[in-house]
Formats: sequence, C-alpha cells, structure tokens
Amino acid sequence: MDNSEIYVGLDIGTTSIKVIIAEHVKGQANIIGYGNTKSAGLNRGVIVDIDQVVATIIDAVNQAEKKANLDISEVTVGIPANLLQIEKCHGMVSVSDENGNSQEITKNDVYKVTQAALVQNLPPERDVIDIIPDEFIVDGFDGIKDPRGMMGVRMEMHAVMYTGPKTILHNIKKCIQKAGLKVKATVVAPLATARLAMSDAEQDFGSILIDMGGGQTTAAVIHDHKLKYTYVDQEGGDYVTRDISVVLNTSIENAESLKRTYGFAMANQASSEDVFPVQVVGKQEPEQVSEEYLAEIIEARMRQVFEKINRSLNDVNAFQLPGGIILTGGMAALPGIRELAEEIFGVSVKIYIPQEMNLRFPSFSQVIGLVNYVTKMSDIERLVKGSLEGNTIDITADTIPYADSMISNNFDTTAVSNDYVDDYVETADVEPQDLQETQPKHKQNKKKNGILSKAKNFMESFFD
Repeated sequence: MDNSEIYVGLDIGTTSIKVIIAEHVKGQANIIGYGNTKSAGLNRGVIVDIDQVVATIIDAVNQAEKKANLDISEVTVGIPANLLQIEKCHGMVSVSDENGNSQEITKNDVYKVTQAALVQNLPPERDVIDIIPDEFIVDGFDGIKDPRGMMGVRMEMHAVMYTGPKTILHNIKKCIQKAGLKVKATVVAPLATARLAMSDAEQDFGSILIDMGGGQTTAAVIHDHKLKYTYVDQEGGDYVTRDISVVLNTSIENAESLKRTYGFAMANQASSEDVFPVQVVGKQEPEQVSEEYLAEIIEARMRQVFEKINRSLNDVNAFQLPGGIILTGGMAALPGIRELAEEIFGVSVKIYIPQEMNLRFPSFSQVIGLVNYVTKMSDIERLVKGSLEGNTIDITADTIPYADSMISNNFDTTAVSNDYVDDYVETADVEPQDLQETQPKHKQNKKKNGILSKAKNFMESFFD
C-alpha cells in the first residue's frame, strides 16, 4: 500500500484474545481487520499454558488477516499491570568530539543516552517493559523535548521506566514467537488504554481509569499525561460468572449467558417480577429466577471489587484529582455499573466505549488503545522506545505518523504531589510454567472463519 503503514495490536486477555489491524494513511488510522477468540491457557491475566495461548493467538490473527486481506508479521502487545513498578531513571553521555568541542546531537546520541539510563541494577526477576522520556538536558539547558540537531558537549535524559516480572514478559513474547510473529513493541496496557479513553485535559489534570476485564480489574491513575499508580484486583467478570453458577447451581456456560442477557450491577434497577428459566444441575425442569435475585448476586461481587479499589485509591489520595473515573473493559457494559461505581467511589463516573465501526464495545478499548498508542508516539518517543530491543519500532527521521508535540516545556519534579503517587504495585503471584519451544504455527494453521450472525453475538462481543 503506497504511503501507508500497518500497525497491529494484540490484547492477550483472560476472557478473549483480540487482534486489531490498522492502516495509517495521511494522518488517519483506519481499522481494516480484527479478530476475537475466546481465551484458553490464561488465569487472572497471566499465561499458564503457552501452547493453548499460541493456538488462540493464531486463530485471532487469522480472523484479522482474512478481514484485512493481508498477512501480518509483527504486533504491538499490551503487558498487564501485574506487579508493575514505575521508576524514574536518568542517563548522561558526552556528545563532544575528541578535542572536547561541541557537536550536533544525532539520533545515535539519543540511543546512547537511553542505554545509559537503562543501565541500573534491576533484580534478576524483572525486565523493562517501556521507557518514556520526560526531558533532555543539553549543557545545563533543561526542558528540551527533542535534542536532535542541537549543539552540545554533554546530554542528559530524565525518563520514566516501567518494569514487570521477567516471567510474564518472557511467556508473552514466547507465545507470540511460537505463533510465527515478532514483537514490534511492548506497551503497558493501562497506559495505552488511558490515552485512548481519556481526553487531553483528563490526562493532564488527572483521572482514574478502571479496566474491568474477565480475569482481573485494573485501576490506573493518570496525571500530567503520565501513569502514576496502578492497582490490580484479581477478581473480574469471571468471578461474577462463578458466583452465579454456584448460587443458582447451574453450569458456567449457563451462568455466563444469564449474566450477559439478564444481568444488572444494582439490584434496585432490576425487576422482581421479570423471571427467566435456569437449567439447574440435577433437575430436569428449569427453575424460575427473577432479574432482581440475579442482580443481587452480581452486585455483591462488584461491591467487593469496587470497595477494595476504593481503599487502594484512597490510600494514595487519587480522588483529589478532578477528572473522576472512566470505566471500560467487558464488565463496563453491565447495566447499572456506572451508578454502582458512583455510589461507592463518590466521584463522577463515565463509561468509555470505542466509536470504531463494528467495535463499539468497551471490551475492545485496550486493543484499540495499543494501536492508538504507537501511532501517536512522537518521533523522539519512538526513538527512545526503539532503543529497548534493537530498534523494535521503526525510526524515520522526518516522517513519523501522528508526531504530536509534548505538552509541557519545562520539567518540574515538584509538579506532581507525592501524596498520591506510589512507584509500584504488587498484585499477581501466579508464576506461569515455561514450556518447550516448538516451530511457529501461525502460517501453518490457517483456518476458515464461519459467518456468524451479528444479532447473535452482539451482547457476547460486548462482554468479551
């Protein structure tokens, strides 16, 4: 395709694995293909069976390729916030010539200063997910967003570095590799979703994003366009389904269908008169259950999740931020969820739903956010990020799509109050087992996709 670039986002979720293919042409990113497959081999957002995950990635990629009518070879993948650590880092290099004279700064100097910032004693069990530059300092002049082309003797870079468990990163990359694909970039999933779901003002003044997935619920605090704090609760939509299954003594499949078809997040919004049949284990005839009773089951679990998030966010004074809360993810489609959140958190709450054609479901926010994130990176962010893994993101000197300028012109380390900013969050304790590598399967297992009714899958896609 002339004058166009292809970006692919991959969201490996507990409930489903999603793939988005977007074509960037003349400043516009258009989604030309997508795939959505029910997950297998994941538990609470963490890979526990590599082979099963590989199979579902291949299926989702094949769906997207068929719709886009092209083959893909590399993806941008979202990394969950489990055990995420947010740290400031600093690097300094000399850019003078052999005689100590100032020289013009090039992208190679940016690469060197990034490598200098990355040189620190990381624990052996952790690895770098992403690094985002805050400012460059050239010969004492600070607040510089892009130093290339300037003259200098010494250059420094202050940046924010995101690190995660090496086990999680390794297993995600291993699955993608075994599916016959290459990891073009890794992105902290809550940061990518927040940049999509929040306005510029919400990111600047400060807001809270709550991504309600099937395996876990993630809260992220965004301020000054930066991810400041994350909290992961290991309960999500799957827990609601299990509660329904246990209380009503029905199968997981029936419980999931009931949640999607008749579920409410608040019992006072459901009807006590409207009833529906439930197939109970051990009985031939179905039992009649009211919407209100089902809503009581759902509300009990959702209150528990929100109250734990509320305590965590209160501990870092996150509710002092003026932007309120944005809900997204599959469970955000549940009727009454916004009202329940407002009651518990005591701040304004809104639900984000993507507006892309055929993808207007909260569950697609993260995968669309991944593509949005990489297309809107500035040239210097692209260069710094590409330094992580041998230039995993292509660097073009003058032509970079969506090369947005940064907001602030001066770096101020006191601008963000430490009262609510924590530099780490510890949540997941699942250590996935690494399996032996096999040959890439993506190009060997092309499957034909059936044509499914839109009406049949509307609510199902809403929650996936």
